[in-house]
Amino acid sequence: MSSDKIFNKNNLDHYFYELSKAYKKLGGKKMPSEIILVGGAAIIENYGFREMTSDIDAVIQAASIMDEAINKVGDMFDLPVGWFNSDFTKTASYSRKLARYSKFYKTFNQVLTIRTISAEYLIAMKLCSGRKYKNDLSDIVGILAEHQKSGDNITYERIDKAVIDLYDSWENISSESISFIKDTLIHGNYDLLYSTIKEKELETKEMLVKFEDDYPKVLNEDNMDNILNILNSRKSNNNH
Repeated sequence: MSSDKIFNKNNLDHYFYELSKAYKKLGGKKMPSEIILVGGAAIIENYGFREMTSDIDAVIQAASIMDEAINKVGDMFDLPVGWFNSDFTKTASYSRKLARYSKFYKTFNQVLTIRTISAEYLIAMKLCSGRKYKNDLSDIVGILAEHQKSGDNITYERIDKAVIDLYDSWENISSESISFIKDTLIHGNYDLLYSTIKEKELETKEMLVKFEDDYPKVLNEDNMDNILNILNSRKSNNNH
């Protein structure tokens, strides 16, 4: 994806505006729609520590013509296939209760309402996902940092409530993610921690890219953690 196809705070609202126009033109005037942003799109709409995301993860509640509207806007701006990712609803971090804990962002053309997930509820989702090669962990720390600076500290109790609200229990959240959030909250120096974790995520991504180049079609979601453990072990041994 070229740099002009990265989604940021400036162009995201423009794409939503164009999407509302396309949806309305296709017949959506009498069928209002709602989109709940999660992941990177929710981060850039609510916070300042991340400037961009490569796709838009969202829960889409609309008439079937929304698919056509999404494709039309994609074609109009030469956006990549899958620029709007509703497949997020098939992942472990999805919850049917997201709408209940989302907050209003904007309405476009009276037919498209955008809502977002933020604060401890977004942290709960990031903990459930817990990908070391994406931005999940650094996003958690970034959210904590911004809330700390604004005087709205997010406590473990708030995160615990969000996890229970969305998922009923911590059962589907890995022990690594649980240890991570507890250690992070104890650490407290979120700005320093953010830089450290962000660097580690970039290193991890580079390792996985190299592995995929060396061993095509081997890496998948099921074996990724095991392969990462092996690669990290090799790196540690080489450093010694």
